[in-house]
Order: sequence, then structure tokens, then C-alpha cells
Amino acid sequence: MAFALRLRDICLNNKLQLQMVLENLTTTMLETLGTSLRGINLSMYVNLLENWDLLFQRFMHNALMDVLRDFTNEAKNKTIGRGSVNDSQPKEGFPVPPHIFLQSPPSANNTKVGAVIEVPLYTKDVHDVGKLCEFKFGSYCLWRKEHREDMKDSMVKKLKGQLFVARAYYPSVAKLPRQDKLSRELKQNIQELERVLSESSTDGDLPPQIAKKLQMMEATIAKAKSFIVDCNNVDKKLRQIYDMTEDEANFHMKQSAFLYQLAVQTMPKSLHCLSMRLTVEYFGSPLNDMELSLAEKYIDPTLHHYVIFSNNVLASSVVINSTVMHAKESRNQVFHVLTDGQNYFAMKLWFLRNTYKEATVQVLNIEHLKLDSHIKATPLYLSLPEEFRVSFLNVDSPPMAPIRTEYISIFSHSHFLLPEIFQNLKKVVVLDDDVIVQQDLSALWSLNMEGKVNGAVQFCSLRLGQLKKYLGGNSYDKKSCAWMSGLNVIDLDRWRELDLTETYRKLMHELAMHEGSSEVVALHASLLSFQDLIYALDGTWLLSGLGHDYGIDIQAISKAAVLHYNGNMKPWLELGIPKYRGYWKKYLNRDDQFLSQCNVNS
Repeated sequence: MAFALRLRDICLNNKLQLQMVLENLTTTMLETLGTSLRGINLSMYVNLLENWDLLFQRFMHNALMDVLRDFTNEAKNKTIGRGSVNDSQPKEGFPVPPHIFLQSPPSANNTKVGAVIEVPLYTKDVHDVGKLCEFKFGSYCLWRKEHREDMKDSMVKKLKGQLFVARAYYPSVAKLPRQDKLSRELKQNIQELERVLSESSTDGDLPPQIAKKLQMMEATIAKAKSFIVDCNNVDKKLRQIYDMTEDEANFHMKQSAFLYQLAVQTMPKSLHCLSMRLTVEYFGSPLNDMELSLAEKYIDPTLHHYVIFSNNVLASSVVINSTVMHAKESRNQVFHVLTDGQNYFAMKLWFLRNTYKEATVQVLNIEHLKLDSHIKATPLYLSLPEEFRVSFLNVDSPPMAPIRTEYISIFSHSHFLLPEIFQNLKKVVVLDDDVIVQQDLSALWSLNMEGKVNGAVQFCSLRLGQLKKYLGGNSYDKKSCAWMSGLNVIDLDRWRELDLTETYRKLMHELAMHEGSSEVVALHASLLSFQDLIYALDGTWLLSGLGHDYGIDIQAISKAAVLHYNGNMKPWLELGIPKYRGYWKKYLNRDDQFLSQCNVNS
């Protein structure tokens, strides 16, 4: 409210100056709010929030520019973090301790956003507020930028601007002696425009005689301007407009971000239909179960075994189909799909009905597994790879440098059961269900991992030292890179030798006593369990970011062995990034009757 306080002083000294400011400012703010809600595209609302100071700078005269300059100077070197768990003000020039904001992992869909992590964030100028959208709301900001729509509402914006100018003058005009007629006229025009605008969001919604109504309002406002009005009333109205506009912009921003999250976190109707139809069909039509005849292949350590954790029939099918399509030899490929009880029968029927060259597919219900080391009283459950959003802004970045946001995905609790689930196997390749394979993966089976356990593509934009607050005082190399799930080569023999599952459980138990969030505990335990045990795969094996990054180079996509759609915008969702969805869709079996019945291909 520093602006409003200074504006009051200016108002008392120069009424005409304030009138010009009021007209320009209110028109601009409320033109912005004139954009209607179409879908959840609220880019104009968000632009108001992000460019608030730019709006002031554009229309304020020289006296108000001094106010803005003072306000900007006060804001320099302060941390901007609305919703931060730490409200204490840091000393100027000192790094701000990182904070963590967590969301519960979804259960209905495979869009596995587990947490949002801030690494030290610095603000060099008040204009950096405009770059905090993705920091606060994640990939929604990327989506809305790409789906911005131009609305035909220029007349609606003009009407709203005139309406709020009239509202600003009305209290003062109503107090003028012997001006009852003007007061009634202004009030009637305000009520008429309010009625029209309550029913109109675009120019096409406006009544035919709207131009005449606008002329009447302009004439009435011109009369009001000819009188000396109470500057305090105008100041009060300006304060109200300021507060109301910011609150409304914040509300619509949060509302649209929520609707976006709702769309990406819930299962689409078509996929729900597919799962239900497959489940009903499984119990309605007898099929030959080939489990017994394939039992030996499931445990043969000489074959190439791939593991997929998934509750999504379509996604896991695409992973398997793309892997087999590019394999030089599919006969030695065995896929193990671990799912939950809700999706088990749908998965079972799908992979009984569909074949993938000569590859073998086994579907396991993780809830029914009998593991020796697992406590019988504690039920097993499927947990999908945990995904975290990490935002960066280095202190030495240029003033207008954007905040860089990345997504990393790591193993969940279920992954640490691999050595117990596959006791007869020596090595497996773990594939997330949001990947597609573009090249033969057989070379992964001949890797010399030099005693390491987890072959993964490293994510060196994020070092463990940057997560010191979350990883605690444990002994680890602060320069070590984080690593990505998506494509992981796991040496199960070495895992058992080091008893990493027990290491993970101990870390989970110790951390759970001190940390309040299970997601923080999972991040901590997963990263530290593999400390110094990551074998770095060449970066061309896995290209991540197709679920949030609109700017990935096409050549990089064509060269990558595996494409990873990590992020919210999964390829099976309508909100998936269109130019990347084609890579995924070509591995769908479009002729399948269940896909047609559930409109999956539409």
C-alpha cells in the first residue's frame, strides 16, 4: 500500500494530476480484468499481476515516478516468496535459506508431481515478480503462455474503464450542492453499465444500442470533471480499485492454476472408461492364462528384463510397444508390469489380448506380493516415481534473467522392493511409464557398471550441495549431480550385496522422526541411498522434459534413445504438448476395439 499512501499526498497537492492518473490507471487495470474466462486461459489477469509496476510506470507522471522509484529501491535485495514458510526478513545481500512446498502425490493419475523445491532465490528488482509465475504455479504458467487467446472485447474494456471512472467521481458529485440532477444521471448510467457488463464478456454479447449508452456515460463524466471534487473521495476510490483489482487477479490466477492441476492430476474419462471396460471384460470372457507356460522366462536371468511401475494401461502399453518395435531381437525381452489391485485385471486382459512381437509380458499386483522381509501387518501399495519441481535464480544472473525451473524424478518406495520381487534376476532395466523408446536398448545389458548399482542419466543442473537443507548433515559429495528416473539400469546382485533396501529403510525411519513431510523424506532417502553408487549413462540415452518444456530441440529428440515426458503435461492428456504427442501416439494400437469404444483416439 506504499503507492496508495504516496498517492494521497500527491492528491492533496495536485488534484488535476491525480485525475489524469486515475483515468489512465483505472482504465488499464479494468480493461485487463475485462478479459473473460474462456476455458482456464486467464493470461490477461496474470499479466496484470506480473506487470503491476510496469502499469504504474507507463501512466504515472513525473511526480508519481518518484514514488515508484522509492518503492523499487526499498524492494531491492529482498526475497520475494509469497507463501514462504519462513517470514523472517533476511539481511541485505545474504542468501535466503531454501524452502520447500509440498503437494500430496496423486493417486488417480500418473502425473506424479510430488513436491516443489526452492533453491536459494534472490530478487534484484521489483520487476522480477513477473518471473515468479512458474516458481509459484509450475507448468501451468508455461501452458497458459502457449494457449493465450486474443478476445474481441475492446468495447467491453472501454465500458469497464468508463464505469470505474464514473464510480470514482460519483461519491464526490453526490455531495455537491444543487447537483442532484447530475448525481442521479451519473448513478443511472453506472447502474445501466453494471447491468450490461454483468451479461457481457465479449463485444458480441453487448446490446445493439451500446454505443449510445457509452456516449451518454462519457458526457456525464465530462460534466462531473468540470466540478471541483473532494480529492479524499477520489483517493479512497483509487485505494479500493487497487485492492480489488489485485485481489481479483490473484483469485483468478489461483483458480485457473487449480483447474489446470485438476485436469492434469485426474484420470481422463476415456482412460477411466478403458480400464473399466477391460476389467468387466476380464471377468466376462474366459481367456487362456499363459502364466504357467511362461513361468520359466519370468525368472530366467539370461534374458533382458524390463520393469515398469504403472497404473495406466495405455501408458505401459506404449512403453512396451516402443521398446519392442526398436529391438533387434524381441525374443529375449521380458517385461514385468507392476500395478495395483484396482488396475490389475484391466492390465491383465490388455496384455493377454495384445502381443508385442516375441516379447513376454508379466503383470503383477504389487498388493498381493509375498515378500520375506515385509511386515505382514503392513499392506504393500504401489508408489510411482516421485517428481519434484526445482526453481533456480543465481545471485550473479543479469537483472532480467528468468528463473529457471527444472523437473527431476526419482525412485519411490516401490522401487526399493526390486531385489526382493525379482530374487532370481541379476540385472533389470527400469522404465517409467511416461517414456517412449526410439532405439534398441540391448547395449545396456553389456555395460560394465564398475561396481555401481544404478545406471542413470545425471542431472547436473542440480547438485546435492544445493539441497543441503533437505539432505541434512549426512556425509555426501556436495558436488555430486542429481540423477533422473525414466531409464535406469539396476545391478540387483550389487544391490543385494550392499543391502541398499535396508539402508533406505533405516534412512526413512530416521528421517520420519524429524521431517514433517513424507515427500521430503522420500527425496532425502532416495538420493542418499545411491550416494556414490550412480553409474552415469551418456546423456543421449535419455532426453527429459517433454512434459513441461515447449522449447526442446527437434534434433535432440531425434537423437535420444528414450524420450521422457516428465512434468504435468503427459502425452495421454489433452493438455499434453501438441508437438511432442505425435511421438507417443504412433505407438498406440489404434485398431483396438476398446480404444474406439472409449474414444481414446479422438
